[in-house]
Amino acid sequence: MIRQKSFENELPTLFLVATPIGNMNEITYRAIDTLKSVSYIAAEDTRNTVKILNHFDIHTKLISHHEHNLMSSIPRIVHLLEEGNNVALVSDAGYPAISDPGYELVVKTIEEGFNVVPISGCNACLDALVVSGIAPQPFLFYGFLDHTDKKKKKELESLKNYKETIVFYESPHRIKKTLSLMLEIMGNRRIALCRELTKKHEEINRGTIEEIIEIVDDMKGEMVIVVEGNHEDVNVHVFEQSIKEHVDEYIEKGMTTKDAIKEVAKIRNVSKNVIYNEYHKKA
Repeated sequence: MIRQKSFENELPTLFLVATPIGNMNEITYRAIDTLKSVSYIAAEDTRNTVKILNHFDIHTKLISHHEHNLMSSIPRIVHLLEEGNNVALVSDAGYPAISDPGYELVVKTIEEGFNVVPISGCNACLDALVVSGIAPQPFLFYGFLDHTDKKKKKELESLKNYKETIVFYESPHRIKKTLSLMLEIMGNRRIALCRELTKKHEEINRGTIEEIIEIVDDMKGEMVIVVEGNHEDVNVHVFEQSIKEHVDEYIEKGMTTKDAIKEVAKIRNVSKNVIYNEYHKKA
């Protein structure tokens, strides 16, 4: 157990500072004060962060921390903490560690015994969720689906029976394909497609997947998709057998392995690929 009383110790601190996702005025006074007071700011892209620093007349030294330099940047930041420095971590927009670099550094900082403190601010997921017109709780934040169709289908198959509202991030060049796969796998649900949140061209589109697909061709900017949960009655059956035992049962009855997998997938109401992978996985 690790018990952190953030403001009752003198330990060096890693501050996770949320930055504007579009509108500069959304930064908090506390975020500005923190960025000014720390010794270093670790940024996902220093070129983007310097625009924020210049806007608010912040002169703190910038260092780089992104997904491609974790092996070198994490030890460097931990060393700075060991020397008694406070460090702020920022991503290009929104909260660090939410579909952005940060998680690995947080884990290592905790392991080394230093404070990790959040500095509240913007978050595209929550912004989209509360304006979507879809039940905001309970909800599941999923972030980005895999960029390959095969893996994306598998992910959507695993999510289609969730009753919770689900929030995804997506890029504009993949949005139409992603919505088409959602329609195919999850059905024609209500969604909200939000783009350019807090910026001049903010747009919030509410409707069914079929309706939204028709208007996405010319959309630009990072997007958030809020998808209503599955409200159909899903008959959940608990099987005493493992998947392997279930497949073997039908093979013993004379079925081929392929047909047995297909039958078990039908009975369990899951993808054949899920059954295949589970049956053939190595011990």
